[in-house]
Amino acid sequence: MMTKYLTFLLLCICLQQSYAQTINLDFGQIVELVNPDLNKFQNVRDFCISPYEDEAYFTIQSPNQNLSKIVCVKNKEWHNPILLPFCDSFSYLEPFLSNDGKRLYFASDRPKTESDTLKSDFDIWYVERKVRNGEWSKPVNIGTNVNSENNEFYPTLADNNNLYFTMEANFGLGKDDIYYCEWNGTSYSKPILLNKNINSEGYEFNAFISKDENILIYTKYNAKDGFGSGDLYVSKRNEQGEWKTAENIGNKINTQYMEYCPFYHLPSNTLYFTSKRDNLSPKKFKDLEQFQEYISGSENGLSKIYKCKIKL
Repeated sequence: MMTKYLTFLLLCICLQQSYAQTINLDFGQIVELVNPDLNKFQNVRDFCISPYEDEAYFTIQSPNQNLSKIVCVKNKEWHNPILLPFCDSFSYLEPFLSNDGKRLYFASDRPKTESDTLKSDFDIWYVERKVRNGEWSKPVNIGTNVNSENNEFYPTLADNNNLYFTMEANFGLGKDDIYYCEWNGTSYSKPILLNKNINSEGYEFNAFISKDENILIYTKYNAKDGFGSGDLYVSKRNEQGEWKTAENIGNKINTQYMEYCPFYHLPSNTLYFTSKRDNLSPKKFKDLEQFQEYISGSENGLSKIYKCKIKL
């Protein structure tokens, strides 16, 4: 019996080491909150940070997510986020900053034209500025080659400006799938559905594309090899430029709760992601202040932004 147990243990260790070598996850590195100052917001999600880490953008939402705005933090002063000026009465979420810092992409249900007054389906929009740290322009709809009568979400771009995003449509493999549009220097192609190594009959969404367009990180919902709810997966291209079968990024990052909205900061090898993980447990509190501190400062089931060192 002991020999069988030792054999099983060695097999588990070998599999873990093999997996670690595949995605170079540091098993000694903890998953932690981006910053405890953000605990003052009930729902915080999405995240992108500039290559120099002098600007970070994320979404704040009401508890039921019917109010959604994008905010910015300068130079990691997490206690002082700034609401972006174009955020009006409509929903704004899922910001992505271009590599030169001069264009910010996002999803919104704002009216498609200035003459409209009612909210639309979710489209991909952007704002521009002439110089970094300059003022943002009015929002610009990215156009009908990308946007449609369906909902488009979570834009991310490679260095060649190829655009990856989520679309809710009845002509994909599932309801939510990952698409991309090729940039030819002047305009985007129509959306192209990624293959079955990425998409399935289930739900795939919130894809982050690496700058060199060789790594894709995204969420699969209730996948057979998942840990529950939404898990982060990673896929890399093979030598022929085709996407390999996506692999679960592992239970160091994924939990039985929802993990989504990944962003990978290559200079620091840091994966940022949103999670609804929950580790609250029954306990006695000496007063209401201690209770409030416990539920706001812990993994409490609400959307919070986490980070972890991982080399992809």
